[in-house]
Amino acid sequence: MTTDYKVTELFCIIDEFCKHFDAENAGNLLEDNSGVKRRRRAASLSDSEIMTILLYFHFGTFRNFKHYYLFFIKGTMKSYFPKAVSYNRFVELESRVFFQLMFFLNLGAFGRCTGITFVDSTMIPVCHNLRRYANKVFKGIATDGKGTMGWCHGFKLHLACNDRGEIIAFVLTGANVSDKDPNVFKVLAKRLYGKLFADKGYISQKLFDFLFEDGIQLVTGLRVNMKNKLMPFYDRMMLRKRYIIETINDMLKNTAQIVHSRHRSVSNFIMNLISALGAYCFFDNKPKALQGYCIEDTKQLTLF
Repeated sequence: MTTDYKVTELFCIIDEFCKHFDAENAGNLLEDNSGVKRRRRAASLSDSEIMTILLYFHFGTFRNFKHYYLFFIKGTMKSYFPKAVSYNRFVELESRVFFQLMFFLNLGAFGRCTGITFVDSTMIPVCHNLRRYANKVFKGIATDGKGTMGWCHGFKLHLACNDRGEIIAFVLTGANVSDKDPNVFKVLAKRLYGKLFADKGYISQKLFDFLFEDGIQLVTGLRVNMKNKLMPFYDRMMLRKRYIIETINDMLKNTAQIVHSRHRSVSNFIMNLISALGAYCFFDNKPKALQGYCIEDTKQLTLF
């Protein structure tokens, strides 16, 4: 798919959503302390153009947003964005589409639960561990946590996806928040039903009971020191398909670039994260669970 076609397709989808969003919220302006409604000053770039620029950056072609904006948006794509503002002004404008982008993710871009859900978390460091005490941007916000890859200073992204590789929901917490925290699943489990497949780090009777009350069955593997118990063949088979959400985490980090140490404000970090999640929804190479299984897989699963 060519660049021009992808940008046009992305803009058309976002622009259609923004038109409906503005129509639904026309006249519902927030009031300040004096009770006076204030409208936002019109910008040269429309909200749909700002959202398109933010999302397209995360398709993996560029590694630096400033270079991407100055040489691609204002250079190669100048005919598509003739009213593109300066880079500094764009950084100021991007936060104004936060609510539109969040509604776009939840109402249009994210997938829906199919009864088969995978859950996992991944660390998002904001700086090297040796520089965590000198980091001023996230002082008092980022925390220290330990994951499978060691210690991390930053945040943790909790994701839930379906068997088609579509993100259903996400939660951003401090790096020291446990994967089994019920407050995390109060958000993740709102749209879920059926079976929830997770790794051994989610083994918790309290969490199982909490989810079971909402009609969700938590399925995890067994630790070495746990008593063996019978598990349905289907559950064993689907546990082996957890590569879907692990692949999503890998694509978010290596293609969509949710991890880097160049953030200069908390709002910039948040916008980078949610625009990366939105861009992933339009990736053509999402991982999916196979519909059929070969004989070799069946033999391996019976010995699981």
